Amino acid sequence: MEVYPIAEDTELLLDASLKEVKKKDIVLELGCGSGYVAKKISEKCRLVVASDINPYAVKKAKELGLNVVRADLLRAFKRKFSLVLFNPPYLELEEFEKRGDWMEKAIDGGKKGLEIIKRFIDELDGVLTEEGRAILVHSSFNLPEIYDLLEGKGYKFELLEEKKLFFEKLYAIKIFRHYE
Repeated sequence: MEVYPIAEDTELLLDASLKEVKKKDIVLELGCGSGYVAKKISEKCRLVVASDINPYAVKKAKELGLNVVRADLLRAFKRKFSLVLFNPPYLELEEFEKRGDWMEKAIDGGKKGLEIIKRFIDELDGVLTEEGRAILVHSSFNLPEIYDLLEGKGYKFELLEEKKLFFEKLYAIKIFRHYE
C-alpha cells in the first residue's frame, strides 16, 4: 500500500470539514492521501487545492480530477486560503515499526507524534487569510502539548468532532486567530 487509506481519522476530518466549509471558501487540504476529503467538499466551496508529499497520493488525487500539488507542508504555497484541512501523521512509531516507505511518512509524526504538527503550526500563518481557519486532526496521545503549541503561536481552537477508538481518542479541532 503506497497511499494512506480512508480510515476513521479521514472520516473525522470529512465530518468536521462539511460542518465548517462555506461556499466562498478557498480550501487547501494538506496530506490529501487518496483525495477523498478534497473531492467530497469540492462542490461546497469556491476552490479546493489538494497537496501531498507522496507522489503516489498526488497521482491518485489527480485521477479524481482534483487540483493537486506535490509539496511538503505549507511553504510551497504563495496564495492565501480561508480554510486549511490537515490530517497529519500524529503517532510516534517505535523503531521496529519503521519501514522507510510512504505509509510510514503518512503515520509517523516523530517524537510524541508532534514534529509534523509543530511544523504545520509554525507555517500556518503564511497561508491563512486574515480571518482564515484550519481544521486539524490529532490524537489523545498529542495532549496537552498540541494545545500549548497553538496557544504559544497565538491561536485559539475549539473542538469540532471527536471519535473514540480502542486505544485512543481522535479530535478534529478548528484553529483560528481571535478577531474583535
